[in-house]
Amino acid sequence: MTDDTAEIAARHKAKMARRKAAQDAEVAGKTVEKGLLMVHTGKGKGKSTAAFGLALRMLGRGRGVGVVQFIKGAWATGERTALEAIAGTGLAPLQWHSMGEGFTWETQDRARDIAAATAAWETAKALLADPDLGLVVLDELNIALRYDYVPLDEVLDTLAHRRDGLHVVVTGRNAKPELCDLADLVTEMALVKHHFAAGVRAQEGIEF
Repeated sequence: MTDDTAEIAARHKAKMARRKAAQDAEVAGKTVEKGLLMVHTGKGKGKSTAAFGLALRMLGRGRGVGVVQFIKGAWATGERTALEAIAGTGLAPLQWHSMGEGFTWETQDRARDIAAATAAWETAKALLADPDLGLVVLDELNIALRYDYVPLDEVLDTLAHRRDGLHVVVTGRNAKPELCDLADLVTEMALVKHHFAAGVRAQEGIEF
């Protein structure tokens, strides 16, 4: 090792030691443990995918998961198949309810969309009250709120007063500002490039 290389290595080691000390001090100051309200929004791909990643993590820790899909209906998705298989081992309970009837431009029936969203919200409230669940995923609830299919005030009040220790993830574009204000974590998926614009169709294992 040359003198220059040794000096670079020593500077790097000292820099990392300072960084570790700062990081350790910051982590030591975080003492709160609580159920989190998380919002995944934005135009980019991956909002629901990230939420189901959390569901996988929660099941892996032996804690139950509830999922309500507000827009997506009878689609056969790979994540549901995989998560149900894991739950089938007895590791942790999974309750999955796909209660949508497709995107609003497909149904073209506002009354029907409201009825479906209302039924999904009632199911969501039951899951939020279930003590066997550590995480509830409200997939595409943001879409239902955007179109006023479910009352925003009721959703905010229910989420704000959910039982202690329960984590909740809400997904979908155009999250309401009031929901973002209430949330502990808000992640916006930014669209940089999407293969759909180049004519690539939705593919098994990637989109569903």
